[in-house]
Amino acid sequence: MTSDRRSFLSATLGVATAIASGTTGRSTPAIIGSVDEPSPSADISYDPAERAAAAVDFGGLIHKQPRAVARPASAADIAVLVRWAKLQGLKVAARGQGHSIFGRALSDDGVVIDMSKISAIHHIQPDRITVDAGATWKRVLDATLPRGLMPPVLTNYLGLSVGGTIAVGGIGGTSSREGMQTDNVLELDVVTGDGRELTCSATSNPDLFDRVRAGLGQCGIITRATVRLLRAPQRVRRFQLFYRDLASLTADQRRVLTELRFDQLQGAVLPDGAGGWRYQLEGAVYHDNDAAPDGNSVLARLSDERSAAAIAGLTYREDALAFEKFENLLRSKDQWRSPKPWLLTFLPGNVAEQLARDIIAGLTSEDVGLFGRITFYPMSRSACRTPLVRLPEEDVIFVFNIIRLPPTNDAATMERMVGQNRMLYQRIRRAGGVLYPVSAFPMASEDWKDHFGSHWSGFRETKQRHDPANMLTPGYNLF
Repeated sequence: MTSDRRSFLSATLGVATAIASGTTGRSTPAIIGSVDEPSPSADISYDPAERAAAAVDFGGLIHKQPRAVARPASAADIAVLVRWAKLQGLKVAARGQGHSIFGRALSDDGVVIDMSKISAIHHIQPDRITVDAGATWKRVLDATLPRGLMPPVLTNYLGLSVGGTIAVGGIGGTSSREGMQTDNVLELDVVTGDGRELTCSATSNPDLFDRVRAGLGQCGIITRATVRLLRAPQRVRRFQLFYRDLASLTADQRRVLTELRFDQLQGAVLPDGAGGWRYQLEGAVYHDNDAAPDGNSVLARLSDERSAAAIAGLTYREDALAFEKFENLLRSKDQWRSPKPWLLTFLPGNVAEQLARDIIAGLTSEDVGLFGRITFYPMSRSACRTPLVRLPEEDVIFVFNIIRLPPTNDAATMERMVGQNRMLYQRIRRAGGVLYPVSAFPMASEDWKDHFGSHWSGFRETKQRHDPANMLTPGYNLF
């Protein structure tokens, strides 16, 4: 039985409140960098309540109790912490907003580094911003938008941390044109697993740069990022189109992708409340106040059910923050903190429609939940250039995510859905699909080797060089 499975099955038994040493409260060490205690500036807590809070993530499926929670105030603090943890033989996991969904940012009997104090905005230039890794993307947008600037790619939910999304890839509505967030990173400051502070970019420590972006926290803890900026539009015209079936949705999605009709392009298969499904294309066109797009041209030759279409005009900021309304709805239904047995993948374009149809045929609306969805939309692979963001080997790929918000959170149902995720992943993998590694099921080292393919040996070499004790981000179980 794997450690993830043991952790999952024990989730309903509660979190232990004792630690092996029996130490409680906060440390106020007197010796900087000693074997027994880390730097006094790196606020360390052994408090049972704080450790219990850091023992679970947004997914609510895995519990791993850390020995301590650290709240460093600088990259130098993190470097001291990592060196101390290495001497102690402890695993270390950085935690931004805690939005991983299967224990990836947890550290069983190790140290969880809370990045919330490392969240400053440093420099904003016409083409870039430098920001600490613990800042959220909402904070980044709040800083750039008054200057008429925006990051090329924003996640739908802006409450995620900069370091957290860069560590996995970072996908959003503009990814069909602009790639992943990792494709728009210019430079990173990191603390490696041997406690060194390094700066990396395409020209400085490029091997580390390519193994930290989407490297799942294995080679270094991101402390600061410099991200490309673009001019922000003043307004957004958003189109929600509905279709009678998956085939017509897919055909129109391919058409609008090829013709570059939308600045943002996404889509979904939604429960209709009566046991069936609704098929949705969602696109957005950027414009300024005096240049509204011609809706007839945007929607020309599309086969949607036009009478059901919803078309809205928003400011760019209103559009970027639109997910907050959905968050508030889920909170009002007490589902924001419910377990999230999600599966996130990419499908090869040549089989995407048929594979998605076959998988959806085996699901019920209860498998997804009234507020859940199956995300389904195309991207151009050429927009994505980050080596460790693994994608199917086709020009057009489809995002395919099962975003489950089931009506029950009993352990047996969660276990069944996690098991189903594993079976679906194997099916998708056989068809040439690839995992987006923010998914709820356990992965062994051999699975990751298969996932990273030809990049595995270089990834492993960089890991051994920069984290020789294999102490960083143990929740992924990579090496």
